[in-house]
Amino acid sequence: MQYIRVNDIGDPLFRQIHDLLKKVFPPEEVLAFELWEEPLRDPGIRVFAAVLDGEVVGVTEYRYYSDWEVAMTDFTIIGREGLGIGPFLVKQREADLLALAGKEGKRLKGMFAEIYNPMLVGELSFGGVWPMNPFVRREVLSHLGYRRLDFPYVHPSWENDGEAVGELDLSYLAYEDGVEEVPASLVADFLTRYYAVLDQKPQAWLEMVEGLRARGNTGIPLLPL
Repeated sequence: MQYIRVNDIGDPLFRQIHDLLKKVFPPEEVLAFELWEEPLRDPGIRVFAAVLDGEVVGVTEYRYYSDWEVAMTDFTIIGREGLGIGPFLVKQREADLLALAGKEGKRLKGMFAEIYNPMLVGELSFGGVWPMNPFVRREVLSHLGYRRLDFPYVHPSWENDGEAVGELDLSYLAYEDGVEEVPASLVADFLTRYYAVLDQKPQAWLEMVEGLRARGNTGIPLLPL
């Protein structure tokens, strides 16, 4: 299995990647094909495909913020069962992030990720394959060490229509021992930068970020998923 970076919508692998996105995620979670052109060219956004015999069987997107020494896992997709795609992607992603941080003389303190709350998702069958079921995905992230940030979370729809999506939790994987909370100011700054690409922000999201900023450096507890 190969771990191949894709940074052009003209790359034939990206068509397969986008088809997987549409298969796995609800429409409001998928950026339109043509709107990927700029993000893919952004050196800070890393999209890698797991390729087996010319077929994209998995994909992950993530980014590293060197000023905060934290990363964000945008998504991880497993396209086929029984191939060990999940562990392969996790191992390759972590190695890439550690190397990226090292090149800049930085560390990797932690990684954010959004994760569906299966108790809030009305349709649990999306994803096409069993490993992408919300219950399974949440359990896997829990075993990897991710924990839920303890605040009511919403995010702007990727359809950029100003709608709020509230079926997810924001989670965090600490790479440092003894971390039990994350400063609210860091979470607010991170979310503001991460969603800067979307012009239409729902009022619920704006109020959530404003509330986080009002908490300053107060820590947001990390709870089990």
